[in-house]
Amino acid sequence: MKKPLVSIITVNYDTPKVTAEMLATLKTQNYDNFEIIVVDNASPKFTSKHLKKDFPFIIHISSPKNLGFAGGNNLGLAFAKGEYIFLANNDTEFTPDLMGTLVEYLENHPECGIACPKIKYHFMPDTIQYAGAVGLSPLTSRSYDIGYLKKDDGTFDDCRRTDLPNGAAMMMRRADLEKVGQMSEMFFLYYEELDWAYRFKKAGLEVHYVGTASIFHKESVSTGKNSAFKSYYLFRNRLLYIRRNYPILQFLIAAGFFTLVSTPIHMLKHALKKEWRHSKAIFNALKWNLTHSAHKEPSIHSSNFLGQLKID
Repeated sequence: MKKPLVSIITVNYDTPKVTAEMLATLKTQNYDNFEIIVVDNASPKFTSKHLKKDFPFIIHISSPKNLGFAGGNNLGLAFAKGEYIFLANNDTEFTPDLMGTLVEYLENHPECGIACPKIKYHFMPDTIQYAGAVGLSPLTSRSYDIGYLKKDDGTFDDCRRTDLPNGAAMMMRRADLEKVGQMSEMFFLYYEELDWAYRFKKAGLEVHYVGTASIFHKESVSTGKNSAFKSYYLFRNRLLYIRRNYPILQFLIAAGFFTLVSTPIHMLKHALKKEWRHSKAIFNALKWNLTHSAHKEPSIHSSNFLGQLKID
């Protein structure tokens, strides 16, 4: 019996060497029915289009505009043919049984809409980054990953329902996406997979952690581990998520805490360290939320835009 086709989608932004390292690990896969779509998100310096020479099996899409994590993956989804979709950060590296284990799990668990593997740090391969997650706090709207910085000693080899996915590695069925829709491109970067998971749950589907599958993650290669760019989108999108998804009472509590407590405290912390760019980024994140709708999706995939795409 032929295995179902899996469409792997990854987004490159100025890090083709990292993307190539990920693509090389696909050659070790025990699962043999997959396609790989690489979306270059208008990289200003280092495009990934030349990777086609060393990895002729990839479908390469050059976007004329940086669409962010959500938009880049959505662009890949538009060209995916698989029964299953696997979104993987370009700074991950696959283990041989990864795809086969996730496909089998979804085949046997129809209630699961998003399946996430165990994520371990590439530079500390015996250390866990994600083994499921505890959902967002009703006050701070922050979550925490189960197993974070714990040794991979077998404790987290289980499979279970969990509150939140991790956007570095997520598999889902195409049939479910037709009901739920694509990720919201309002987020651009960060919190988009949490917003997506909320919509999966509204459709009656669950998020599951699959500890029998694992992937390695280099983390924050594209955005930088401590950048004002990252601070801006983390703060902007935390409040955006609150605005989009919380019922009125929870919204008032969480938005009030974020605006009156969390934002001023973090701005002050950065100011005391003379990290003015971070303080400004957090202020601009708050300002954006005060001046933009939480539900008006950007219209970027016009016929003119699609006409500029380069597909190899």
